[in-house]
Amino acid sequence: MPGALGAPHIAGATGAAGIAGTAGALAAAPAAGAVPADADLDARRPRPMWRSPWAAVVYAAVAGVAVGIFGGMKLSKEISIEVDGHHSVLRSFNSNVSNLLSAAGITYGPKDSITPAIGSSVADNGIIVVRHARPITLIVDGKKEERWTTALSVGEALRQFRLTGHSVKVSLPAARPIPMSGLSLTIRTERTITLATARKRLKAKTTAETVRGVLAQAHIKLHKGDQVSPSLDTFPTDGTVIRIMRALPPHTIPISPSVAALNWAALADCESHGNPRSLNRNGPYYGLYQFSLSMWQNVGGTRTPIDWPAAEQTYRAQLLYQRVQGRWRGQWPSCGGRLFS
Repeated sequence: MPGALGAPHIAGATGAAGIAGTAGALAAAPAAGAVPADADLDARRPRPMWRSPWAAVVYAAVAGVAVGIFGGMKLSKEISIEVDGHHSVLRSFNSNVSNLLSAAGITYGPKDSITPAIGSSVADNGIIVVRHARPITLIVDGKKEERWTTALSVGEALRQFRLTGHSVKVSLPAARPIPMSGLSLTIRTERTITLATARKRLKAKTTAETVRGVLAQAHIKLHKGDQVSPSLDTFPTDGTVIRIMRALPPHTIPISPSVAALNWAALADCESHGNPRSLNRNGPYYGLYQFSLSMWQNVGGTRTPIDWPAAEQTYRAQLLYQRVQGRWRGQWPSCGGRLFS
């Protein structure tokens, strides 16, 4: 049995081969519970979002927001606001005019114009028009008045005040803008006046600011010594009568008391029924004493007798009587005898 005890154990040799084989087998076989290499790579690779369990929640939220936005846009209203000619657009769920103006930061007062009214509602694509009032000083035919207007131009204000037409004269052009501080307007309407001279009366229409302007429109020239009533700088109101008294030519030759004492009123009554503007076209003969034009000029008369008042006609008749030395029959054959009545 010595051999059995002393000899080395052969198993080492065969065991080495066995160990090698066992090691190879161990290397080839995965350990219990170990994760395969491919599986580890899959674990580290990010999973697509659409496969995430939260994807459905996110998509639902986004869809809800989109629906809310588009739904809100559909339910809200687009409102145009015009303030003193300037436009802006407001989108709101509110439809009350007052609330919409407040949201837009627009203030207004009791004199301002708002359309539609403050308590009204506005539909989608509606418009709110705000006009702020501004002061105007109106001077119409000389009368001053303080007014308020929401008009943006002079022409619009005149239409508001019903002061339009070709017969109205305005100090400013119709297109002139009216600032918030206001402005002053001088307006002259068409009026009817009467021009009265010793010879005639004439009615006329005028927008003139003064009597002087009326005379200029009528092409009436004044000469030295002429008198006008009312005065030239007076504003001619409707119905005014403008009287023009021409200056008398100089009376350089005195009338004797005996001639002045004759009954000139009786002669005038016989010749013309006492009418200073009487005209007999058969001559023609003019005025109180029925002068021919040549005889009138011979005694210093200008224009025609009927252009002058009774006093001037009487002076020229007395001058004629003196010049012919009382031989009145040549001038007044039928009525001259009345001088002595």
